[in-house]
Amino acid sequence: MAAQAAARHDGDGWQTVVATLVEERGDSLVRYARLLCGSADDAADLVQDALVKTFGRLRNGFSVTSAEAYVRRAILNSYLDGGRRSSRWRKIVHLVAVPDLEDSAVSATDGRIDLREELKKLTPRERACLVLRYYEDLKVDDIADALGISAGAVKRYLSDGLGKMAIALTPESGTDTEGVAHVHRI
Repeated sequence: MAAQAAARHDGDGWQTVVATLVEERGDSLVRYARLLCGSADDAADLVQDALVKTFGRLRNGFSVTSAEAYVRRAILNSYLDGGRRSSRWRKIVHLVAVPDLEDSAVSATDGRIDLREELKKLTPRERACLVLRYYEDLKVDDIADALGISAGAVKRYLSDGLGKMAIALTPESGTDTEGVAHVHRI
C-alpha cells in the first residue's frame, strides 16, 4: 500500500511540474518557438511536441526551471530537424503563389512583419543562431554549446544571417535597418 501511494505521489510530481511550466512559462515558450519557425501554428506544435518528448515518459526530479530548459532545447532540436527535412521544399518555395496582404498603418508593425519575413528566409542554423543571440541573449560560446557546433561556425552563421537581413532591410526598401539588431523585441 505504501509503495502504491508513493508511486502515485511521484506521478503527481511531474504532472505538477508540467502544469506549472505551461501556466507560468507557456507563453514564453510559444514566443521562442515562433521566432524560430515563424508561424504561430507551427510554434504551438513545436511546444506541444517538446512537452511530449520531455514528459512522454515518466520524468521525475524536474524543477520548473530545469524542465523549461529541457523543453527549450527540445524545441530548438525539433526546429532544426524539421529544417533539415524541409530543405528540399525551400528550393521550390519561390514557385508558390503568396496571397496579397494589406499594409498596416503602423510603422512598428511593418518593421516586425519585415523582420519576421526576413527571418523566414534564413537557413535553420542562421535563424537559430540569431534567435539564440538576440532573443535568448546568449553569448557565442553558449550558442556553440547549445547547437553542438564551433564558435567560429556560430560567428559565420550570425554574420551571414545579419548580412542577409541588412541587405533586405535597407532604407531604400522602406524599412529601418536598426530593427535588425533588435530581433529580441519581436
